[in-house]
Amino acid sequence: MAGFWEKVNEVWSSGFFGVGVGEVLSSLAIFFIFLFARRLFSRFIIRTIKTVTKRTATEIDDKILAAVEGPLRFVFVVVGIYAAGQAAPFPEAVNDVLDKLVRSLIAFTIFWTVYRCVEPLSYLLDKLTGVFGAEGLRDSLRGFFTKLGKFVIACLGAVAILEEWDFNVAALLGGLGLFGMAVAFGAQNLISNLFAGFFIFLDHMFEKDNTISTPDVEGTVEEIGFRTTKIRRFDMALVTIPNARLTGEAVINFSRRTHRRIYWMIGIEYSASEDQLKRIVMGITDYVEGNDDFESDPDKATTLINVHSFNDSSIDIILYCFTRTTVWGEWMEVKETLAYKVKEIVEGAGTGFAFPSSSLYVEKMPFGRPEAYPGPEMPEVEKAAEAATTTK
Repeated sequence: MAGFWEKVNEVWSSGFFGVGVGEVLSSLAIFFIFLFARRLFSRFIIRTIKTVTKRTATEIDDKILAAVEGPLRFVFVVVGIYAAGQAAPFPEAVNDVLDKLVRSLIAFTIFWTVYRCVEPLSYLLDKLTGVFGAEGLRDSLRGFFTKLGKFVIACLGAVAILEEWDFNVAALLGGLGLFGMAVAFGAQNLISNLFAGFFIFLDHMFEKDNTISTPDVEGTVEEIGFRTTKIRRFDMALVTIPNARLTGEAVINFSRRTHRRIYWMIGIEYSASEDQLKRIVMGITDYVEGNDDFESDPDKATTLINVHSFNDSSIDIILYCFTRTTVWGEWMEVKETLAYKVKEIVEGAGTGFAFPSSSLYVEKMPFGRPEAYPGPEMPEVEKAAEAATTTK
């Protein structure tokens, strides 16, 4: 038993990488103490700070606190690993690995914090877009630069962690550069789409929630990405279009129009007199110019209400005007009310609307005169009376 107990002491004193089990347990205890402190920090300190930030007028501090909460809690894990490693006299090789691990975790925590803060700090772009007159592009620019910033920070963080583990980052980047040159020839469309996405922001072609029309699709912009733009059609189907295609075609942005047009050709019967036509034109003109639903300023919109042409079966009156509202539903209501008023004016003038018709004129029948239709045979009494009349 004395020999067995001696073996137990040897294992206890140097059974784990030459370190005693008691020292390893002490290191684990220190690590779990930091985990407990992490729990207390989350429950009391973070909760108190959240209560303070909610009372402020701005929401940026709330967003930043929510972004850094995870990294702050992870700091206790990193410090716990470092303290646990210092508490036990590990061999030099183990200490070297622990040192690299701790340095890697520190770099990870730093870049993770910056990565998480990119999105809340992106709201500072709102002031910048106001300076350059791009208020309508706030959401789109914020999303674009948020993705770009996160990508750059993730790459820098990966490089910093790889350097801690003695990777030759320069050689790796050089190899990636050569590989990138080879890939670039096969990724010309990708590169062109990336530049096209940048020019969409630069030229303010459209932004999120705009209604646009292209030769390919018509609908509402849902997302502007690095490579593609997603458009929701009016039948709720989602269409994804490469950015290069959008910058190379005509794009109509309906959301940026200042007014909405009504363009009608009103056909009046040819039987209408000159006075009736004038009454119709004047009646529609008075209604449009005296209604606040329509834009009457000639510097902002053109209004034309005139006798336009003599059509095949009607005298056409042009009605060309613009409404102040650009909302589709409101525009439809204004348009419907105008239609009722035009009908009232036309009927009040004593005439009506023409409809397509044609007249056929025959100068000569092609087969001579038609035969008389044979009526019913006359009774004998009527025949005798007709014969007597003929004799006289």
